[in-house]
Amino acid sequence: MSVLVSMMKKEMFHLLRDTRTLVIVAVMPVVLLLLFGFAVSTEVNNVNVALSVNRHNELTERLASRLESNDYFTFKGLVAGEDIEQALRDGTIEAAVVVDCRQDGQPRYQILVDGSNTTTAQAAVAYLEQVITADNHPSTEVVTTRTLYNPRLKSAYNFVPGIMGMIFIMICAMMTSVAIVGEKESGSMDLLTVSPARPRTVILGKLVPYFLLSCLILVFMLVVSYTLLGLPFSESIINVVWLTLLYILLSLALGLLISAIASTRVDALMVSGIALMVPIMMLSGMIYPVDNMPLPLQWLSCIVPARWYISALRTFMIQQLPPSAVLPEITILVAMTVAAIFFAIRTLRSR
Repeated sequence: MSVLVSMMKKEMFHLLRDTRTLVIVAVMPVVLLLLFGFAVSTEVNNVNVALSVNRHNELTERLASRLESNDYFTFKGLVAGEDIEQALRDGTIEAAVVVDCRQDGQPRYQILVDGSNTTTAQAAVAYLEQVITADNHPSTEVVTTRTLYNPRLKSAYNFVPGIMGMIFIMICAMMTSVAIVGEKESGSMDLLTVSPARPRTVILGKLVPYFLLSCLILVFMLVVSYTLLGLPFSESIINVVWLTLLYILLSLALGLLISAIASTRVDALMVSGIALMVPIMMLSGMIYPVDNMPLPLQWLSCIVPARWYISALRTFMIQQLPPSAVLPEITILVAMTVAAIFFAIRTLRSR
């Protein structure tokens, strides 16, 4: 036990001496969370919108009032029907609502939108349809829409689990593999393996500090997610914690496996970047929905651990469902963890 503690202290001192890497590892998760939560957003706000009516009445006044008070719009006032196209061309407005109040009292609505930016156009049409149908005019067909779990469609709800899935792979797998390969390059790993300390004690002593560092980063990320980004807080945070600890263990095992395969730090970074980072970005569902991918890519994504972690984490964080709702994801993550540890130890022993 004393040998294990000594190995842990030695690795911890090595981490603390490398202040540049430590600062990057500590600051990068928070920066990425804030960046994807606020700057990189799929939400559309402050859409410049105008209203055109042929006859003013109580209905059009209420519609103008709702457009002016809605946070998603910047109401540019009333415009004449013949001026709408020019205003769209000039960029003065991005959308317009045309109301034709007929003699029979049944209004007709038309939404004109600048389609040069498809994201803004689609969101603007959806927002304006909700504003129009919310009028509850007896002659207007009212459609009631209720969005569960994320009623304001905040993009942070989607990005936070994905960022967490990427961050822990970077910290646990990439940094661990590079650190162990560094020992192999300098020759100190050979000295450690022939020392009285058992190989598993040496490996465990090098992995535990990264596990503790990952736990600390997890605390920072949860604080930022539930405070600044406004994710719903509940007792489901317990499920978030133990699921992430399982994912951290899996990431450490992958780092150990990479370190057993690679001979130099450059090799370790190449393997980590190609085998881990690229699939996480493209195939995990972090940015692009897995169900929208071609079938062969959906099959390929099944071997990406982050896919199952992100899916389960969204269920816990956003939907706040019990573990029974993600039993397939948990089972796959446990199986991947056991397999990664088995092959990593076996490969290290053979080396």
